[in-house]
Amino acid sequence: MIDRSPSLTDQVKANLKERIVVGDFEAGRIPSENELATELGVSRTTIRDALSRLEQEGAIYRKQGAGTFVNEPGLQIKSRLEEIWAYEDVLEDHGYTPSVKVLRVDREAAGEDTAAGLGLEPGDPLVVIEKLFLENRKPVVLTVNRIPAVLMGEDAVLEGAEPLPELLEAHTDRNLSYYLSEIVPVTLSPHEAGLLGVGKGTPAISFEEIGFDQANRPVVQALSFFRDDLLRFRLIRRKSGT
Repeated sequence: MIDRSPSLTDQVKANLKERIVVGDFEAGRIPSENELATELGVSRTTIRDALSRLEQEGAIYRKQGAGTFVNEPGLQIKSRLEEIWAYEDVLEDHGYTPSVKVLRVDREAAGEDTAAGLGLEPGDPLVVIEKLFLENRKPVVLTVNRIPAVLMGEDAVLEGAEPLPELLEAHTDRNLSYYLSEIVPVTLSPHEAGLLGVGKGTPAISFEEIGFDQANRPVVQALSFFRDDLLRFRLIRRKSGT
């Protein structure tokens, strides 16, 4: 049975997704909404909502008159790009056993581009957190987060290992609501390449992001660099209107 809570649909979706991944449904056929509702002790509406989310993710598909089935190609989507996730979870979803290494927690003055993105003046103080996410001591992702120091206060003591949403919640009066993100191909600098364990000038994919709170106020500039030989993102692109 599924324990009732405010996130009941999410619980049902997670339950079904786990069973899909481990091949729990015979011949890839998903039971009917009535059967699932009875089995999990929830309403058909909750089941319908959970299945709709799985269909949107590409994990299942519906065939008119035949039923609902597991979509094997869709299972290659490990991380949905429109969602906020911790890189530890991303690495686990890709079959890795992650660890985190905090490289530095420092303060620096905002440059013009960072100041513009965060609504600051050039020279305003920032808290900078640089981290590596590793698989079996092999670096996979390098992140650099810059947070306006005014949000933290002068006496904030940060270890930097916690995921960014939790750090903001613990040390500021802001919560991370969403990112405005750009996916940018880059040539890694000597510093970035050295930390990721690749050759100087290696091409890579990066995320350049500004994170906003629920009042649409910028709270962080986030840069992420990926070893594309170890981590790749896939997505399903659909015809408009489908």
